[in-house]
Amino acid sequence: MRSCAVAAAAALLASGCGGAGKGPAPSPTPSEPSRPPPATGRFWVDPDTSAARQLAAYTKAGDGAKAALIRKIAEQPVGEWIAGSDPEAVVRGYTEAAAKAGRTALLVLYNIPHRDCGQFSKGGAPDDDAYRGWVDQVARGIGDRPTTVVLEPDAVLHLVDGCTPRAFHAARYALLKSAVERLKRQPTTKVYVDAGNAGWRSPDSLDEALRRAGIESADGFAVNVSNFQTTRASREFGERLSVKVGGKHFVIDTSRNGNGPYTQGDPAENWCNPPGRALGERPTTDTGGGPVDAYVWVKRPGESDGPCRGGPQAGAWWPEYALGLAGNSR
Repeated sequence: MRSCAVAAAAALLASGCGGAGKGPAPSPTPSEPSRPPPATGRFWVDPDTSAARQLAAYTKAGDGAKAALIRKIAEQPVGEWIAGSDPEAVVRGYTEAAAKAGRTALLVLYNIPHRDCGQFSKGGAPDDDAYRGWVDQVARGIGDRPTTVVLEPDAVLHLVDGCTPRAFHAARYALLKSAVERLKRQPTTKVYVDAGNAGWRSPDSLDEALRRAGIESADGFAVNVSNFQTTRASREFGERLSVKVGGKHFVIDTSRNGNGPYTQGDPAENWCNPPGRALGERPTTDTGGGPVDAYVWVKRPGESDGPCRGGPQAGAWWPEYALGLAGNSR
């Protein structure tokens, strides 16, 4: 499987190389919920996601069957993807809403320079100094509110697989390391550096790269971001990698891995809106112990991986795909 992943952290993002489909554009400052969402563990449920709005529309139309399916997504906490300029206000609004509900915000930072090797999800901060300033804004927006951060999907992998030109390697490692250190200055922030998925490569190829990226100062790493590898395979992958990086803990993205990876089509395209997939384990910190801190929904189920298999641009809400994920899940 190709190592790259797709993100949609801004409207211009479409699709990228084949690790996974990434997340959505940052949403506006969250509105106050009309009624509290159900308890789903420590992470906050945003009442104004695309799934929540779709649920409201189906309910208003009296379509109980579709509403019941979309509710499986709308009532779960999902990652808030942060990209683009001036993130401080968005991050502050999101973390304040989470803190007011007594929950933890889940943020995904996706703005590293030379993002996605100049492919479909290219972009990111214009230079190294701009990125450092951007991370500082994110940190100020977080303040002292409980927050979990998944740091820069694919940034390390694209160094390991050579997708990112070698001329940028040293600078990127330094940026990731400084980002971890800056974010960890916030008193209640946990940071997990993205570390690929079980369908990519052996953990043996990642430990040195993660050390250079500052894993020692981080709380751990994240696996299966926006991918479809099973929780069991992801746990095994993460446990092997944990041993190699000093016993660091990790989180697993279980948003769409209920039926595992798609294996019928071209392997180079099986990351992009694959058919027949299902929601995975609901977000929780009850993972059975060991080094797995949480199952999280980093990717927002129902948002497209990109313009493939009839899907809209990456990050755009796709009701039909959302219904399929929910309908295929328990």
